[in-house]
Amino acid sequence: MIRRESYFKIINEFIDTSFIKIFTGIRRSGKTTLLFSVVDELKNRGISEDNIFYISFESLKYQNITDSVSLNDLILDLIGNVEGKVYLLFDEIQLVDGWEKSINGLHADFSCDIYITGSNSMLLSGEYATLLSGRYIQINVYPFSFKEVLEYKEKVDNIEITDNIERQLFDEYLEFGGMPGLLELSSSIAKHEALNDIYASIVYNDILGRYPIRKADLFKRFSNYIMNTMGETFSSKSITSYLKNEVEETSRNTILNFTNYLENAFFISKIRREDLIGKKILKTQQKYYLMDHGFHHTLIESNWLKQTHVLENIVYIELLRRGYEIKIGKIYDKEIDFFCRKDGFECYIQVSYTVADQDTLEREMIPLLRLRNHYDKYIFSMDEHDMSRDGIKHRNILEFLKGDEF
Repeated sequence: MIRRESYFKIINEFIDTSFIKIFTGIRRSGKTTLLFSVVDELKNRGISEDNIFYISFESLKYQNITDSVSLNDLILDLIGNVEGKVYLLFDEIQLVDGWEKSINGLHADFSCDIYITGSNSMLLSGEYATLLSGRYIQINVYPFSFKEVLEYKEKVDNIEITDNIERQLFDEYLEFGGMPGLLELSSSIAKHEALNDIYASIVYNDILGRYPIRKADLFKRFSNYIMNTMGETFSSKSITSYLKNEVEETSRNTILNFTNYLENAFFISKIRREDLIGKKILKTQQKYYLMDHGFHHTLIESNWLKQTHVLENIVYIELLRRGYEIKIGKIYDKEIDFFCRKDGFECYIQVSYTVADQDTLEREMIPLLRLRNHYDKYIFSMDEHDMSRDGIKHRNILEFLKGDEF
């Protein structure tokens, strides 16, 4: 695997500090590999292997560690006779009940540097999480970006990235997404099977095994609906009507619970609307995107008419990966795909597969032209010809994905 430098820009600032480093993200997004990279970094800094402890709670070796008491016993046994500072790396710590109490105690009683991974966004919202308040840095780990895919192919597979190869790799990325483990697989069948397995592990381990869901089939059909309608306006009323038409009686509250479960497992990400005139967040008509768009083509019958939504999904996750706060922009009766903020910078983005057709270009430009401010305005598409005009900048999506910013 490659060393994911975008994360180490953050990690390096906090190595050997009192802050607990907590990596969160969807299952199989590369959190474990990131921990191994941290181990390598520690060794490169001269830390003895005797002072570094990696513990995976998914390993058979540690499956008996289920609560804070057994975790305390394990750690005290491991580090009791170690001299100097210890470095503790805990993988999938949400499998240990009351883990926060143990981490807080270690933080208070020992000279230690602590790293944690978890596959549930509720990791830091529990009753005991307040013990860690102000003592941790949370780092969201995403599947590979397209830029990381290119780096992997170049450095690991020793492939020379020509323009043709780059486009071929993007077509594969468009279909299969960026789950790191898929890059080791060569056949489409194997990649589809791997994505199916990842989805099953998320559903059974992170959702059905964690929450009181009586109708598993109903939940699975709901998750299929979410994947099939990614990037489309969502309301609990519309999905309730859909399931009712499918001879399934369910409540709006159940639907809200289902979306929360998928969000908690980092399978989907919710984006809200902001009224750009009234400057307020709207409570209805939010959208959901997949944390990895590869699940769409693998688990849902392919619909290539949805390619613009897939590209929206890719751009949205890339913007999250780069640290932007993102909303859907509403201006009168029109919509702007993404209104983005970061460090005082604000911009507006429309995404379309192509704007080569004049009618499509006009449709994408009209909402941006209605904005009467000085913030940057963009149209992203797969078109290579620069169609910038009237102060609106056109960007090729591949060029955006390969860069660091706009």
